[in-house]
Amino acid sequence: MCSAACLCPLRGWLRRHNSIFAGTVCYAIVLGFTVFFSLVGEWFQTGEIFKNLNQLLSNICIAAVFAGVALRYFYIQQQLSNQQQAELMARIQSLQSRIRPHFLFNSMNAIASLITIDPAVAEKMIVNLAHLFRASLDQPGLVLFSHEVQLCEKFVEMEKLRFGKRLEMDWQVKDIPDHATIPSLLIQPLLENAIYHGIQPILEGGKIEFNASCNGKYIQFEISNPVGDPNVSHSDYKGNGIALENIKHRLNAYYGTQALLKTEQEEDTFKVSVRYPLVHNPVRH
Repeated sequence: MCSAACLCPLRGWLRRHNSIFAGTVCYAIVLGFTVFFSLVGEWFQTGEIFKNLNQLLSNICIAAVFAGVALRYFYIQQQLSNQQQAELMARIQSLQSRIRPHFLFNSMNAIASLITIDPAVAEKMIVNLAHLFRASLDQPGLVLFSHEVQLCEKFVEMEKLRFGKRLEMDWQVKDIPDHATIPSLLIQPLLENAIYHGIQPILEGGKIEFNASCNGKYIQFEISNPVGDPNVSHSDYKGNGIALENIKHRLNAYYGTQALLKTEQEEDTFKVSVRYPLVHNPVRH
């Protein structure tokens, strides 16, 4: 117990050294406490120390065996945890790298056509496009919810340059804490699908609604878009299905079963709903 109490304050210092050095230090501390308390116990019993060397050696051997087994167990556990975290990050990075923005070529064409007509708008579109691709090239991880929404607003601004009055956007973000986070580029592919499958096929266009809120424990948001042909399921679109599966896997990687993604298609509206915990507790797979 005392050796454990001594090791706990040293965790920060031990983390800065390699595992062999840290293990040796921990092993030495355990054996040192064993010798110290064995001698103290002997002094209380006999009034002398080093009188019963056999008992002292026996205590040291027992402590050495148990400490060795315990430290080996913790080492294996740490290695397994490191491996799991590395595999998880590799999986998340792989999933994020599959986000292929369909708007790239359309955006470049729109920029090219605007350079001579409206250079100011073309410049703004280039800046927004740079922000989006900088985010897509960043390491995968959690970002502030507010930053993700701002990034998506830039994306929608770009799309409005292409669709004009055909695209209406309604943002409703309520009671989201400033510290709330979300996996990077989680919302943007859903908005992209809403525009690609809900606005582009409809001649007169329509409105996309984004509603986000927090109940103190979970963050939830919903994206709804019009449906051009009610007889065709929105989930049947190949691109939409790939994006939804990708996001499901990413949510599962971060939050496990605590996260939820569901879709619902009414007669003339398709909705995607996402819910995940406000506080991120790393999931071990």
